[in-house]
Amino acid sequence: EESTSAKSIFNACDCEPISNYCEINGDVAVQGNSSTISMVSLRTGIPAGEISWTVKPYVQKENAAAMDLVKSWAVTSMEFLHCDLIQTVPAILFSLGGFSGNHFHDFSDLVIPLYITSRQFNGEVQFVVTDNRHWWISKFRGILAKLSRYNIVDIDQERKTHCYPSMIVGLKYHHELGIDQSKSQLSMKDFRQFLRSTYSLKRAKAIKIGDDARKMPRLLIITRRKSRSFTNIDKITRMASSLGYNVVTMEPNISTSLGSVAETVNSCDVLMGIHGAGLTNMVFLPDNAIVIQIVPLGSIDELAKQDFEQPAMDMELRYLEYKIKAKESSLISKYKADHLIIKDPLSVHKQGWDAVRSVYLDKQNVKLDVKRFRPTLLKALQLLHQ
Repeated sequence: EESTSAKSIFNACDCEPISNYCEINGDVAVQGNSSTISMVSLRTGIPAGEISWTVKPYVQKENAAAMDLVKSWAVTSMEFLHCDLIQTVPAILFSLGGFSGNHFHDFSDLVIPLYITSRQFNGEVQFVVTDNRHWWISKFRGILAKLSRYNIVDIDQERKTHCYPSMIVGLKYHHELGIDQSKSQLSMKDFRQFLRSTYSLKRAKAIKIGDDARKMPRLLIITRRKSRSFTNIDKITRMASSLGYNVVTMEPNISTSLGSVAETVNSCDVLMGIHGAGLTNMVFLPDNAIVIQIVPLGSIDELAKQDFEQPAMDMELRYLEYKIKAKESSLISKYKADHLIIKDPLSVHKQGWDAVRSVYLDKQNVKLDVKRFRPTLLKALQLLHQ
C-alpha cells in the first residue's frame, strides 16, 4: 500500500485542474536521455521505487491534440542520486511542445504561466526545457532573461544528470490569457508592467483626447494574410483617418521581432483586428487603451469573450466588439444566404471544433461595411475623451 508521503507527492502532481504541475521539494536528479526525474527516498521517507508517476509538463492537460506533442516524464524515488552537475538554485521543467508557435498559445499557455510560476524566485531559478524549440527561445529571449539569471537547459540533449535542491515540473495556469488574483499575489497589471520594463516601452497610459489638441489618437489595425483578413483595408483606413485617427497597419509574423511588435503596439491607443492570435498583442498596449475585436460569422461569441474580451478587461483596457453581418463575410460568395453555414452556424458547431475552425476561422475573410462600423470607431474616440 502506498505511504502517506507517496500519496501526497502523487496528489501534488495532479492538483491543478488544467495544467500538469508538480512541486518536488528536496534533492532532485533530472536525466534527459531517459526522461526521468528522481528524488531521494531517504529524504522524503518514501521507499525507493515506490513512486512511479508520469507527467507531461504542459498546460491543457485535457486537450489530447496538445498532449500528443508533449514528451512524458517519469517521476520516481531512488535510494541515492547520481549527479554529474549539481546546481544550487531550484529548477522549473516545462515543455515547449503543445500549441507553441501560435502567438495566442505562446502567451496563454507558456509565457503567462511561466511568469506566474517563476516570479516568486526573483531570477534565482533555472529553466529546464523539454521538447525544445530554438526559435521559441529566441523569440522570447528578453522575457526569459528577466525571469531567470541562468542559462536555459535543453534537457533532451543532455547526457549528464542535473541535480537541483528542488524542482517544479510544469507551469501554473489560471485561465485564457490571464491571471486569477484569487490564486496569486500577481495580476495582469503586474505582468503588463513587467513587459513594459522588459522591452523598455515608453507609454504607461493611452492618450486622453483634449489634453493636447495637437496629438491624434493612433489606431493600429492588425492585418492577416491567409485567413480572416480585411479585403478592403484601404477603405477602412480612409474612413478611420477621416475621423481623426493616425492609422497604422501591422501584420506580425515569425520574422518580426517581438520587441519591435511591442514598441509599435505600445505607441497606439486603439487596436483592432479580426478574432485571432494577432489580438494577443494587446498585452503591450498602454493602460486605458481600447481593443476592438471584429467577430466573424460563425457564432463564436463565447470564444471571442473567453479569448479576448475578458482578458482585455483584466488588463485594464477598454473593450469594444463589432459582429459582422453575413454580407460582410467572404462565405456569402461561396454559399447561398439560406445555406446552413450562413443561416445556422450552430448546426456546424454540432459537428465539432474541427468543423467550426475549418469553415469559420480558416476559410473566412471580411469586407467591413465601413458605414456600419463607423459608430464603433466614434465610440472609441468618445472613450478616449474620458
